[in-house]
Amino acid sequence: MGKLDYFLGIENKSVADGTILLTQSKYIRDLLQKTKMAEAQPISSPMTANCKLTKAESDLFSDPSLYKSVVSDLQYTTITRPELSYAVNKICQFMANTMDFHWTAVKRILRYLKGSIHHCLHFKAAPFSQPFTIKALCDTDWASDPDDRRSTSGAVIYFGPNLVS
Repeated sequence: MGKLDYFLGIENKSVADGTILLTQSKYIRDLLQKTKMAEAQPISSPMTANCKLTKAESDLFSDPSLYKSVVSDLQYTTITRPELSYAVNKICQFMANTMDFHWTAVKRILRYLKGSIHHCLHFKAAPFSQPFTIKALCDTDWASDPDDRRSTSGAVIYFGPNLVS
């Protein structure tokens, strides 16, 4: 079937040193076109540090189906962009009752993607001279949700030099 280049919205690029790069640049460009954010000013982070989204922050968003569609697309981008996981998880919590403030948070993520469209996952072979390592890191924000006091936690797991979860 030939060399893998593009599959399910994920671009696969091989580098001469054996590194594999996975990116969703085309998928993100299409998402920016869909939301009319292709010309938006890029920003450096997907969410502000003090952003606390709640269930009753502002007026209801006028197009809930657009919100659901875009948030679903953003969920798919977390395959190659794990740094978006926290921000996308937060906006997913408001699919049933979407407010204008939630859409503003979505647009901020899109502006971040605009400025970091070429970021990708790097996979490289582990050196044969060293044993395989597994490294896990986690963090928790206890009772931080202003609506129901739920906690948020996250973890990353590396197998050798590669992020696997």
